Amino acid sequence: MTERPKKITTARIVRTERPTPHVIRLVLGGAELVGLPVGAYTDHYIKIVFPVPGVVYPDPMDLAAIRRDLPAAHWPRLRAYTVRAFDPVTAEMTVDVVHHGDQGVAGPWAAALRPGDPVHFTGPGGAYAPDPDADWHLLVGDESALPAIAAALARLPVGAPAVALVEVDGPADEQPLPSPGAVRLTWLHRGTRPVGEALVAAVRALEVPAGSGHAFVHGEATFVKELRRLLRVGWEVPRERLSISGYWRHGLDDEGWRATKQDWNRQVEAEENAVVPA
Repeated sequence: MTERPKKITTARIVRTERPTPHVIRLVLGGAELVGLPVGAYTDHYIKIVFPVPGVVYPDPMDLAAIRRDLPAAHWPRLRAYTVRAFDPVTAEMTVDVVHHGDQGVAGPWAAALRPGDPVHFTGPGGAYAPDPDADWHLLVGDESALPAIAAALARLPVGAPAVALVEVDGPADEQPLPSPGAVRLTWLHRGTRPVGEALVAAVRALEVPAGSGHAFVHGEATFVKELRRLLRVGWEVPRERLSISGYWRHGLDDEGWRATKQDWNRQVEAEENAVVPA
């Protein structure tokens, strides 16, 4: 996964929208978005910078200087969000934020935004785009992966075979996902089940397609781990044909997950290599 150096870009809110009850769509604009290197990947992401209330930061913001000169408790919090869309002509970038009332950092912040408000972020990073030469595509994820899945579906070649499985709370959280590909899209409604349980069952029920495929599986780490093993061992998908990672982990905030993710990835890879040669 590639990411630009930790330069902070400042955009402004152009407008906000509510495509579903649990999603706040931010449309960002401003001179600093002109020429932003977005377009190579469909999982482009930015890391929104959330200052600690009451802390005075250097102007312009400089993460390296902040981390050098201020105690860790005063460092801004960062949250990664996929770029849902970017228009290079108008230099407008669309980012979807999941909103569940007063929970979390980003949801309440997004709900309070108004046109003209500043948004600071680093990036973009990214690493995946659907291979136009693949015989089939599989895209699997929960709400956190929905923007990247939407962007990938929009990028598919005309008629490209694809299966997309997206898990959300319920029917009201579904949204249009247009694509030129031959997409079989299934919305899975979580209800009271654990995150990802329905996704794992749905992938297990699929027949393994013939030919060389390309898979994108992202979301809560527990189900991602299970599906990674299934695709690598059961489907025998080569590692280089998989974009698969835990965007978050139940029971941990973003800082906690980032602090443990590297060790978690090593453990998953070790378990995988014990069954499938690297």
